[in-house]
Amino acid sequence: MNPTVNIAIRAARAAGKVLLRYYDRVDQIKVQTKSRNDFVSEVDRSAEQVIIQELRARFPSHAILAEESGAQGEGDYQWVIDPLDGTANYLHGFPQFSVSIALRVRGQLECAVVYDPLREELYTAARGEGAQLNDRRLRVAGRPSLDGALIGTGFPFRDQRHIDAYLGMFKDMTLSTAGLRRPGSAALDLAYVAAGRTDGFWELGLSPWDFAAGALLVTEAGGTVTDLSGGPRYFDTCNLVAGNLKVHQAMLELIRPHLSDALNA
Repeated sequence: MNPTVNIAIRAARAAGKVLLRYYDRVDQIKVQTKSRNDFVSEVDRSAEQVIIQELRARFPSHAILAEESGAQGEGDYQWVIDPLDGTANYLHGFPQFSVSIALRVRGQLECAVVYDPLREELYTAARGEGAQLNDRRLRVAGRPSLDGALIGTGFPFRDQRHIDAYLGMFKDMTLSTAGLRRPGSAALDLAYVAAGRTDGFWELGLSPWDFAAGALLVTEAGGTVTDLSGGPRYFDTCNLVAGNLKVHQAMLELIRPHLSDALNA
């Protein structure tokens, strides 16, 4: 396995142990509100520190962009970290959350790990080397259209400026597919697309640490990830659409009529 991926796996597993250690006593966890519907706990911070320690031990000069501690350092190599993707789920005891770690080199995604510690599912990818789930090669589903498709999404719970546009997309997607799912961890949502468990995914108002690792998983599993207009700027807009080529294109066609000037920017 790619040696950089191995280091990220070690960091993700260490963070997963922190998450499981607190999981049976979530009512005792200290929680702070960062903004409306956005929370941080001592678990997020502890897990993030464990990840950073593991990465710093091997790559002391690499920059870091982490959800809780922000940007640290500069350079061509940057780790993008979400120590607990699905914090609200975790704090409610809802069993859908993950650790997400990705490496960007000169702006290009190079390696990715998404770890679900409850299910012991480890999703990994390295650019040009494919994606895997627990050493099993992943491939996106081969569904040729939205007919019968199962699509993942996420409600814009923090920034609701585009809620009307999103609800229009949601309605059209509901009418055109077999159903929508909103589990609450974008990193796992994208991992499920890579694994063929869902046929596509879209969400508005994410942060880079929410989707960096998952995006590489999807592309290395044969899928595509773009912004809402079908372009490559999803790291800039933080709005994205993912799926196999045909499902992705069909999703873009349903989304397009609902794009405001702000969402097209």
